[in-house]
Amino acid sequence: MTEVVNIHAAKTHLSRLLERVEQGETIVIARAGKPVAELKPVTPRVEIVFGGLKGLVEYDEDMFTPEADAEIAAMFNDELEPER
Repeated sequence: MTEVVNIHAAKTHLSRLLERVEQGETIVIARAGKPVAELKPVTPRVEIVFGGLKGLVEYDEDMFTPEADAEIAAMFNDELEPER
């Protein structure tokens, strides 16, 4: 459940409000009853591991030829007719 608190209460009880946010609550801070900001839990970032699929993805080196590159470039340049 979201609770609305005024700025003075938020400044006075910031530590308590942050404890509640850590438990998953969202707190809306308002000025004269008008919402101004939200305190909500931070979603953890997903760590990107470069090379994480190494050994899991297979491909044929013969696919990478100048002819294939030209064909792909032509597709992006609308030089080939669409297949029917």
